[in-house]
This record gives sequence, structure tokens and C-alpha cells, in this order.
Amino acid sequence: VQLQASGGGLVQPGGSLRLSCAASGSIFSINVMGWYRQAPGKQRELVARITSGGSTNYADSVKGRFTISRDNAKNTVWLQMNSLTPDDTAVYYCNADYLSGTLDRSISWGQGTLVTVSS
Repeated sequence: VQLQASGGGLVQPGGSLRLSCAASGSIFSINVMGWYRQAPGKQRELVARITSGGSTNYADSVKGRFTISRDNAKNTVWLQMNSLTPDDTAVYYCNADYLSGTLDRSISWGQGTLVTVSS
């Protein structure tokens, strides 16, 4: 299963970006899709995650500013990021916890997309 992330870029503080991530391959179902980020010199951290039923979790640092959503039929997840600050600068990775076509549970990661918040 491959995850293709897109939507990163350079944005000014206070601006917005929308990340998207599409999963493809032999997929029976995807339980959880999520976004993680890794800033320079820091460990990768969870930003937001969403289950197939629509339940969401957010890191405290992004609550009220970021919104995660997904389309189960399209195996796609989005991350709407508003009121961005320089502290949001990082490489953002999407992630999927899924059942393959042979009903094996696995986890895949996307390639990462860089978000830079700077004036």
C-alpha cells in the first residue's frame, strides 16, 4: 500500500494550508488514518488521527486550528491547517493502519511533505 501526500509549502504566519494523502494498493479497509510531523532536531509526533467512523484525536498544540477529515470511499485523508505559526514548521507524514486485501493488518507511511511557516 502506498500513501501519496501533497499540499505542503511555504506560508506566512497566520496563514492556512491543506494537506492531502491518498492511499492506493491492495486495501480491504483502513481503520485509522493520521498525520504526524517531525521538526528539525525533534522526534516525530502525532498531529491528528481519524478512525473510519469519524472519531478524531488532536495534539493539544493544534486543537482549534487544525481539522482532520477523510473520505473512506477514496481512501483519502486531509489536514486543514489554519492560523499557522513558525512552530508548525515540519515535515508532515500521513499514516494508515489498514487491512490488506489478504486481511493482514499493517501500517504504511507516506513520503512526507514539508510545511514551512515563515515571513
